[in-house]
Parts: sequence; C-alpha cells; structure tokens
Amino acid sequence: MTKYICIHGHFYQPPRENPWLEDIELQDSAYPYHDWNERITAECYAPNTASRILDGFGNIIKIPNNYAKISFNFGPTLLAWLEQKTPAVYESILLADRISQQQFSGHGSALAQCYNHLIMPLANTRDKYTQVVWGIRDFENRFQRQPEGMWLPETAVDLETLDILAAAGIKFTILAPRQAKRVRLLNGEEWEEVSGERIDPTRAYLQRLPSGREIALFFYDGPISRAVAFEGLLAKGEYLAERLLSALSPERDWPQLIHIATDGETFGHHHRHGEMALSYALEYIEAFDNVRLINYGEYLEKYPPVMEVEIFENSSWSCIHGVERWKRDCGCNSGLKPGWHQGWRQPLREALDWLRDHLINLFEEKASVLLKDPWAARNDYLEVIFSRSPESVQSLLEHHALKVLDQSEITEVLRLLEIQRCAQLMYTSCGWFFDELSGIETVQVIQYAGRAIQLAQELSADDLEEGFLTRLELAKSNIAEHADGRCIYQKFVKPAAVGLLDVGAHYAISSLFEDYGEQDRIFYYDIHRRDYRRAEAGKATLVIGRIEVSSGITLHSGDISFAVLHFGDHNICGGVRFFQGQKAYSLMTREMTKTFAGADFPETIRRIDRHFGASTYSLRHLFRDEQRKVLQQIVASSLREIQGTYQQVYKYHVPLMRFFTELRAPLPKGYLATAELVINWNLRQALEAEVPDMEIIGGLLNDARVFDVQIEAATLEYVLRQTVQRLAAAFRHHPTELDYLTRLEAIVELAICLPFEVNLWTVQNTYYEILHTIFPTVLWRATRGEEADHIWVDHFKSLGKKLGMAIPSS
Repeated sequence: MTKYICIHGHFYQPPRENPWLEDIELQDSAYPYHDWNERITAECYAPNTASRILDGFGNIIKIPNNYAKISFNFGPTLLAWLEQKTPAVYESILLADRISQQQFSGHGSALAQCYNHLIMPLANTRDKYTQVVWGIRDFENRFQRQPEGMWLPETAVDLETLDILAAAGIKFTILAPRQAKRVRLLNGEEWEEVSGERIDPTRAYLQRLPSGREIALFFYDGPISRAVAFEGLLAKGEYLAERLLSALSPERDWPQLIHIATDGETFGHHHRHGEMALSYALEYIEAFDNVRLINYGEYLEKYPPVMEVEIFENSSWSCIHGVERWKRDCGCNSGLKPGWHQGWRQPLREALDWLRDHLINLFEEKASVLLKDPWAARNDYLEVIFSRSPESVQSLLEHHALKVLDQSEITEVLRLLEIQRCAQLMYTSCGWFFDELSGIETVQVIQYAGRAIQLAQELSADDLEEGFLTRLELAKSNIAEHADGRCIYQKFVKPAAVGLLDVGAHYAISSLFEDYGEQDRIFYYDIHRRDYRRAEAGKATLVIGRIEVSSGITLHSGDISFAVLHFGDHNICGGVRFFQGQKAYSLMTREMTKTFAGADFPETIRRIDRHFGASTYSLRHLFRDEQRKVLQQIVASSLREIQGTYQQVYKYHVPLMRFFTELRAPLPKGYLATAELVINWNLRQALEAEVPDMEIIGGLLNDARVFDVQIEAATLEYVLRQTVQRLAAAFRHHPTELDYLTRLEAIVELAICLPFEVNLWTVQNTYYEILHTIFPTVLWRATRGEEADHIWVDHFKSLGKKLGMAIPSS
C-alpha cells in the first residue's frame, strides 16, 4: 500500500505599509536591506523558488523550486508586496502552483488564506465572512483557479468559521493536533476522546457543522512539526526525511499521510539554508518506491474521510490557552523579555472593538443612502483593492450604487470602504503576538486604527479619536518612556499620518532635489503641476508652485500652493496651503520673488509665515525614504571633504603605520580609526565600480589584514552582491561573449576569496540556466575545433567551479 508525505509551509508577513502611503518606509532594523519584507524575501521566499541540492562533494547538481513539491499558502497582503517589489519571485510562486497541478492529479498545492491574518474566532460574523471572501477572491485573481483549501490564521478556529469556509466552497483546512476533541467512524455511535494531541494525524477527518454542511480537516503531526521549527531538524535534509519516514507505521491498514505544518519562514529565514534541507528531504523521499509526495487536495480526492471529528472551539496552534494570546495576558509570549507583562492586550482589543462598532454605525448610516447593500459592496471592494484602477471603481459602482454618483459621492463611498478595509487590517494577529505595546507589529495595527479614524472624521463630526485614546490609554507599556497607548499613538501614529497638505509639502521640499514632471506620482498620490518657479541666490534656493494632489485610494483631491526656501544645508523653511485663488497666489509669488532676489532671507521667511501661517514645513516633514535620500545629498559635499582629509592623513602616515606592524606594536587608536575609515570607504568605492579593479581591491584587503582593520562586512557584502548580480545579468544577456564571461569570473573569484561570505545565489541561478541551455551548443562546437568556443568553455567551467556548480565531465 502506498504511503504519502506532505509538508505544508505557511508563508506570511504582517502588512508593514504606512497606512497613509500604502508603501513600506525604510526600516533600519532590517539593514542592509530596505525593510523586513525585502530581507526575508532574500533569505527565504526567493531561495525557495530556486533551492540547491548538492552532491557528495558539496557541488550544486539541481536547483529545484520547492513550492512545486510542498503544500503552501501565502498571505494575500504579502503576495501583493511580492508582485510589486519582486515580480520574479512572485511569478515563480504562481508557476509552482501550476507545476504542482501536473504532479498531483490536477490539484494545485497553493491554499488560500483569510485575508489579513486576523484571529477568526474573535471577529464578528460579518468580518469573518469578508475575510474569507477577500482571501478567496484574491487567490482566484492570482492563481487563476478556485482554492480547495484555506489556511486559518494561527489555525484559530470555531464552528462558525468552518461553516463560512464550507459555504464558500472550501473543502478543507489544516489544524493542530491539540485542536481535536474526539473522533468516531462516520455514522458510528461511540466517540473516542483524543484530546492532548492523541489524534492520529495520518488521515483526513470530517467535521459536521451546525448548518448541515461538512468540511474536511487535516491535523498535522505535532512532534515532527515542532522539531522542524525549534529542535534543529533542518540541520541536514536527511534528518528531516528520515524523521518523516519513521512516522510511517506498518500497523496502519490505510493509506497513511504523514504531514507537517510550520511557518514557511522556517525554511531559510529562521534556519539558514533551511530551504536546502527541505529540497534534499523531498528528493530523498521521492527515491522510495512505496512512498510518494502528495498535497492535501489530491489525498482528499483519493481517500475521503471515513472518520468524523469534533474540534475544540476557540483553539489555535500557537496559544495553549486557546485564543487568549490575542485578547489578554495569558502567559504566552516570545520569551525574549522575561518579566515583561502583556496586560496591554486586553485594553488594546477593547479599544479596537469600540472603534470598530462606531465605524459600523457610520458605515451603515452613510453608505445606505449611496449603496444598495453596503456590506455586499464591502465584500466586492476586494476587486478595487486588488487593482486600484478607475475601471475597478467603475465596476464596483455599477453593481452597487443606488444611482449615478457625482465625484464627491464617489469619494465618500471610497472613504467609507477604505475605513472598513482599515478596520479589518487593525485586527492583524501580530499586533498581539509579541511582548510589547510599542513593538512595530502592534504600532502597525494602531496605525490602521488611526487611518480609519482620520477617514471617519472627514465624514462625521464625532470625535472618535478621543474616545479611542481614552480606552487605549488603559494599555500600559513595559517601557517607561512610552507610558501607555495614548503616548504611543502620539509618538508613532500621529507623525505617520498624512493628508493632502503633507503630500504637497513633501513634493515642494523634495522638488529642491528631484526633477518632477508635469504629471508625477508620490506613493498613491497623483500630482499634476500647474505652476513651478525656481530662483537661486548663492547657495540659497527658492521654489514657488501650485499643484493638484489626488489620492489614488479615495480620489479625494486638493489644489495646493507652496513656497520653500533652502539655505543650501539642512535648513529648509516652507509653507503649504490650499489654493486661495489666482490673485492671492500672484501676490505671494511677486512678494516672495522680489524679497529673495534681494537676498533678504529673514524677510523671505517672514513672508512665508505671513502667507502660509501655521502651515509651515521643514526637512523633518519629508517622508522617511526621501528624507534619508535628501540628507545624503546634503551631506555629500561635506563627506567628500572629510574623506579627502582622512585620505591625506592616511597617505601621509601609512609608512609609519607599516613600521608599527613590522615591530608588532599595536597601532595608536587614531591611526587605527583612520585606517578603518579609509580602507572601508575605498573598498566600497572599488566594489561599486562598473568594472572593479581587482588589483586595487586586493591591495586594500591586504592593508586591512596588515593593520588588523575591521571590515564592514554587512555593507561590503551587500555592495559586492549588487555588483556581481549586475555583471551576471549582463552575462545572461550576452552569454556567448567572452568579455562578459571573464568579467563575471574575475568578480566571483574575488568574492570567494574575501574574509566574509558573499551571497552568490542569483549568479548561480544564472549559471545553472546557461549550463542547461547555451552550454551544450557551445560545447558541441568546441569539440569540433572552434577555438573561440573552446576558450569560452574553459572559462565557463572555471566559473562553475568557483560557484560550486557540478560541471559535466565531457
């Protein structure tokens, strides 16, 4: 009898976007990457699209797409980010699902997921339904098929949630073994208690639902899943494979399914090279004659449930107390901060519940006069979220509007629906999962609440913010300086909030450093330039202009005028206001231009104050990424001066420094600090060069070794990786041209000789592709006496050895 193995990966990151900009701002903690999504993609999501299987000598012999052989789900909000930021990774994930359908009797391995990972048993019925509808429709838009299974966030479950899944056409979901209460044969009489993880996980079970519907449940193998996540089972792929195979029992007389479930980030992010262990395990298992890989859809079709199960409601896989982790201080936490409390969880949820209920009232009151069925419109709003196009908005209104709406009414409808989207996102489970109220995940959910409040206050005179903060204030931080929820809201939510004037201010200030066109876009805001003037006096610059700013989310727009004075350093003074008419704009322009032309900068500032009042802005008001970029531009000249000074000091004193090392005497701190700065600066510059000079780089590395200088490994690795990838891309576009090949070979040789490891994943993928496409043809020509081809083959094989690739002997 054939036995089966299935590995499920739950790939997910919480939404990290600034709710006002719909984009992730710079996260310094993810350095050298821009943000944590980018970092985890590089460490996990991308490597699993092209993993490695090694031979006995440590050389790469295969580069498989792991997703094609496992069961997996991706959070919809994460897929949206991947589609925009790393389209190649995104397309590889979609391709894996198509490949899996060929391997598993037409059943794709991708599962849908409730939209933004909120805890379903703690949600109201409408929100549960919307989460399922949005999750399914997002899946269908991306994978171009209906999902058979759906992942429940944290596997948190109750019967109502399962009923909604079944009603939506979902055939199965996956739960933890401790969530099973009792089992019996279908239509049997006697129940068997299986609490305490005693359920046999090697088959599917049927859960009957109050409505009369049914859904299949799979309970993963708990001990093996924990060993993968926490007990080092990914140290070697053989360990994982043997552990899975050892769970098969000759005493079972049915087609056994050994299956595990864990966070997908386990394979590469939490455990370095975990994706390679996974690849090897899958390959190892496939070598057995009576064991084959399978996914849940295929197994369910072949072997429908013969056992019935009853679950423990309000249970989950990551809280032994059920779902208490997401509503009170139950004792579950990360364990990283002993002594910290999580008493803030309950008041946070209560504050959000209070806000949600008030937003429901506002939604029903305002939307009912514009839409036939506001809640049906909310469910269909996913199509607008998915594409953010005029066509999707028009389609939504055609189906749901009570009448033909004018522009202000369309904006009101979009505001109301966006409020409801934020009201979903503010319940994302990660807001409660960790230890501290001021953590980035918890601040993120509070920011979504802040965005909902802002939109609501544009439609109603009710002061929801104060009512929300009164309740949020009861949530106490573990960190004294953050005090409580009200303080955290003022520190981290209010500064992130953006209105049309803030976008106008960003445009005005950044226009000093950026060349904008007549039409441009800043995040999800469209900019139409109506007037723009620039004047310079020495180092100082004055810009005056008028723009129309329109939100790509709500279509709310405003006509904005501005004036900004830049003194040539970090001092910037600007004013922004809604357009007051052509007469007022012309007067402001004449006065400001005349005063600035006379180089009377104090009077120019006074006139900015006079015309714009309290609406004044500085460099602090730029959005974070642009702020950092502008700061780099401002300090660039001074940094060049500093670098020049240090370079001269280093050049003048390097003979004496060498003499110190010859005597084995420690370098004075001043010399050592100078050497560290100069060598690292010069290394970075050399590694960024269009064609890196290997001799210069070698000399710098030798100096670093002689003077015992600490190399800035993280920065230099990232810089060199970009250079290597650029040269690899050039070689990929010109694969038969020797110059491109030899340049790549030289930079790879440098990379493998450095005192730190350089990630050559992308280059290896390029090599593997050419090895199996271009190489056979060139090799065939070389064997027939073509000298140029023979040289190319020699260098290509040499490059392969440096990259750790297994090269054909012929």
